[in-house]
Amino acid sequence: MKKIYIAGPDVFEKDSIQIGEKLVDLCKTYAYEGLYPLDNCVDFSQEKKKIAKDIYEANMTMLDESDIVIANLNSFRGKEADTGTVWECGYAFAKGKEVYGYMSREGTYIDQFKSKRQENGMFWDEEDRCIEDFDHAINLMIACSSIKILHGTFEDVLKNIVN
Repeated sequence: MKKIYIAGPDVFEKDSIQIGEKLVDLCKTYAYEGLYPLDNCVDFSQEKKKIAKDIYEANMTMLDESDIVIANLNSFRGKEADTGTVWECGYAFAKGKEVYGYMSREGTYIDQFKSKRQENGMFWDEEDRCIEDFDHAINLMIACSSIKILHGTFEDVLKNIVN
């Protein structure tokens, strides 16, 4: 049975355990084994940096054991996907694993900016930083890689893998 590493900022939600259980159950429905980061056993009575290192190492073990990564690439705490999730996608991609991402919002990256100005054919945000405008929903380094990104949900990706 192939293993799927479930990447994404869902681990930061108040109901993260229940979210993980649902996603792992969906994997079972489609004949995969789901690996959810919060299923790792970590000793939280240690100093914070040791806890962080243990979480990192446990997640790395899961990533290495997985055949596929499915990543929640929805914007998190801003206009970009969670940095840890993006790192996991890059790591899995470099290791030759199948990597899929899903996003619920439609439109391009630049569509997220309500306040922007155009100057000399480029768009600028409120802090005078150039806004990437390549008609992709996410940063070009993810969009132009062989990571398969679908509009929809985790289950939509599972259905796509099976078909």
